[in-house]
Amino acid sequence: MSSISCSCVDDKVSEPLICLMGPTAAGKTDTAIALAETFNAELISVDSALVYRGLTIGAAQVSYPHHLVDIRDPADIYTAADFVSDAIEAAQEARSRGKRTILVGGTMMYFKALIEGLADMPASDPALRAEIEADAAARGWPALHRELELIDPAAAAQLHPNHSQRIARALEVFRLSGVPMSQWRAASKQSKKEAICVALMPAERKTLHERIESRFDTMLAQGFVDEVAALYRRGDLHVDLPAIRAVGYRQIWSHLSGECSLAEARDKGIAATRQLAKRQITWLRSWTGLNWIDSGAENTQEQVKFKVRNYLAPPLS
Repeated sequence: MSSISCSCVDDKVSEPLICLMGPTAAGKTDTAIALAETFNAELISVDSALVYRGLTIGAAQVSYPHHLVDIRDPADIYTAADFVSDAIEAAQEARSRGKRTILVGGTMMYFKALIEGLADMPASDPALRAEIEADAAARGWPALHRELELIDPAAAAQLHPNHSQRIARALEVFRLSGVPMSQWRAASKQSKKEAICVALMPAERKTLHERIESRFDTMLAQGFVDEVAALYRRGDLHVDLPAIRAVGYRQIWSHLSGECSLAEARDKGIAATRQLAKRQITWLRSWTGLNWIDSGAENTQEQVKFKVRNYLAPPLS
């Protein structure tokens, strides 16, 4: 069994990172909790929606403690770089308490940034970002995406024409430095980190789709519309913010703004969640050294524990 070979989180941590990945609704949470209780570990959420306060039902937040949950306001921008810094800090704090950490979630960009490192790009410039966003308001994000294709075709090829946050960041990096973002990333000198990467996925895609639909209906029954309505009433949030673009939230937001019925929002939310799962699976299939486990198997948790146990040093003290 292979893993990603690299350096550790810091000099004090001699063990590889434990990463439990998988598409949405694959059943990661229960297995992560079992791992935490078996290996004296704390959980670090790797989820770009759960970082935001008020995104509870639609982000499938659970009561078991996780680091990096409810740490930002929905009006904020939370980047992969923010995640790397916060995750490392959480791991170091856990280590000081004699605990391991297990990273669990489905935001693959966060996993990639933590394990493979981030390029030392220019810091964000609020004035320039506001200028780019004003330009987008006047011309539309697809126009700015076409502009990005001219200066950084490699970065543009990886982005949807309406992915506002990432298009804005790529343009911002180029305007600040004159160097395309793709070149910054290629020149990254940050070392990689050793990691045990396990992915949970039902053997049949149909099973995953059924889980996604069932979970979405459960969220609606739990008050998902009311949760989004509370965000909608704030007045300072909009659909271009990452928090509101989160799968499910954007579709219910559209219903609240009168663009579609609740039934249509439900169907669109389920379809968007399936598309998210498809993208997550695509990421995972390109991941080096990944250990795949059928999340529908009767002994899933024992299989994952076995994979992890072989890499670990004696219990922390």
